[in-house]
Amino acid sequence: MSGLTHLDKAGAARMVDVGAKAVTRRKALATGRIVMSVQAIEAILGGLVKKGDVLATARIAGIMAAKRTGDLIPLCHPLPIDGVTVDFMFEDDAIRVEAMATTSAKTGVEMEAITATSVALLTIYDMAKAIDKGMVIEQVRLLAKDGGKAGRWRAAGQEDREI
Repeated sequence: MSGLTHLDKAGAARMVDVGAKAVTRRKALATGRIVMSVQAIEAILGGLVKKGDVLATARIAGIMAAKRTGDLIPLCHPLPIDGVTVDFMFEDDAIRVEAMATTSAKTGVEMEAITATSVALLTIYDMAKAIDKGMVIEQVRLLAKDGGKAGRWRAAGQEDREI
């Protein structure tokens, strides 16, 4: 098949063998946002959501998700996670999540950072849906990664970003 690493010559799914790769320090940063009403943002900021502290819960959920990525994504290697951070930025009509995952391993942590971001956003939705069922999760993507054979990579517009 066309050089896709998760497919064998017959096109069947396979887990890539990373056994011969060197252990290196790896980092990845992902982002996403959840668009919501001003009422929902104000309730979250003011600690008025009946289910509890939305951001603290979303942070813990994101961290837990990063640690379980190998259980959630079928061909993703389970990794020893050295650290995960989940941060929130408030925008006029949204909350932006940025999650960074780090490891010393034979393969990268991009999927862990993206999974942490996604689950943090889903947790915000779950906790605030009584206020705004029309929230939209969008723009989930990798922003940057460091380490491994491919080295440093940055998304367009993030070229100077240090992680």
